[in-house]
Amino acid sequence: MATTKKAPAKKAKAAPKKAPAKRAPRAVKKAPAIEAGKGEAVIYGMNGSSTGTIALPAELFGAKWNADLVHQVVTSMQANARPTVAHTKFRGEVSGGGKKPWKQKGTGRARHGSTRSPIWRHGGITHGPRAERDYSVKINRKMRAAALVSLLSRKYRDGEVILVDKLSFATPSTKSAKTALVAIAAGANQKNLMEKRANAAVIALSKKDVTAEKSMRNIGSMIIEEVRNLNPVDLATKKYLVIENPAESFPILASRLTK
Repeated sequence: MATTKKAPAKKAKAAPKKAPAKRAPRAVKKAPAIEAGKGEAVIYGMNGSSTGTIALPAELFGAKWNADLVHQVVTSMQANARPTVAHTKFRGEVSGGGKKPWKQKGTGRARHGSTRSPIWRHGGITHGPRAERDYSVKINRKMRAAALVSLLSRKYRDGEVILVDKLSFATPSTKSAKTALVAIAAGANQKNLMEKRANAAVIALSKKDVTAEKSMRNIGSMIIEEVRNLNPVDLATKKYLVIENPAESFPILASRLTK
């Protein structure tokens, strides 16, 4: 008598796993976008207290963030500053090697015409770096100015721009400068400004001040520049921007956009 095979029972499908819930991004307080004649910022004194407010020019702090332009300008400026130091010599440039090492035939050794061949020790270098290489990249003036304004606006919206009425010292003193910057950071609620691992900042002075430069040049990874020399590379590589005497510094920055 023939037996019939039973079909195997179908396994129940497992319920699909739910994707883990994504964490909500941390809320970061950002400064509002600046409209013409409406933006204001607090000015702090060297003791950390507020000394007043100043209107922020929309042409300096109201631009949109342009990451592609900033990247192009910063990398181009870094390429223009790249020195062509590495240089190797071809076999014709290495001194010596004028005499044939040994006769052409009869020695049992390979034939050679010069001891300065690339396969010899102290010989020339094949395909080595040459100082003739040019890494420079052309940057239009308007592109450089637009990248600077884009970085200034981004730092203001991220709360990384601190305005100070003055940074003056009677004598060069790193201790006095550090005390003043700690007070300013506390007053502006930017305590990371003076933390050992996060005190990367650009100090922009309204004019040349040798005493202030000597007082602050030994503090961490800070850069001390005149405001007329601010550039996208410094702003992109440092977190905070401290502008001294904004009443005089803002017109100097604005003049760079029209040159």
